[in-house]
Amino acid sequence: MSRLEHLTPAASKPWLIASAGIMWSGVGLMLCSLAYGWLLPVAFPQVLWMAFAGILLASTIYHFGFSKLAEKNIQRITDIAGDKICIFAFQEWTSYPIVAVMIGLGISLRNFLPIPKPYLAILYIGIGGGLFLSSMCYYKYLLRPNQQR
Repeated sequence: MSRLEHLTPAASKPWLIASAGIMWSGVGLMLCSLAYGWLLPVAFPQVLWMAFAGILLASTIYHFGFSKLAEKNIQRITDIAGDKICIFAFQEWTSYPIVAVMIGLGISLRNFLPIPKPYLAILYIGIGGGLFLSSMCYYKYLLRPNQQR
């Protein structure tokens, strides 16, 4: 083992898959909690429509986007040779710049653009809900009996 490999933070494949699920769940819940706070001052009939739009967007993002990405990540992790894998491998390296752009876009939308927060909540529920729902793919994989993996 080289000196660099010795310093690389590594985890077993099940821990890596669990870490990815926890990360996706945490970010999804954080985004949804921000949206919840923004929807609190909205009047009753309108808040239902906004929440419904966010939930509809979340299910669409889950079905057509994030669930496929989660399954792809699980397959990629399980295909990596070796027992211990770098902990940053729960995402493809090409995904990290996309994540950075999404974080920057989220900060910009929240702080610099004149979009009312209740309308922004629809997008945050959509992305946060999609992430949270897709995190279940990781947990489902971990709960399968070993012979099915």
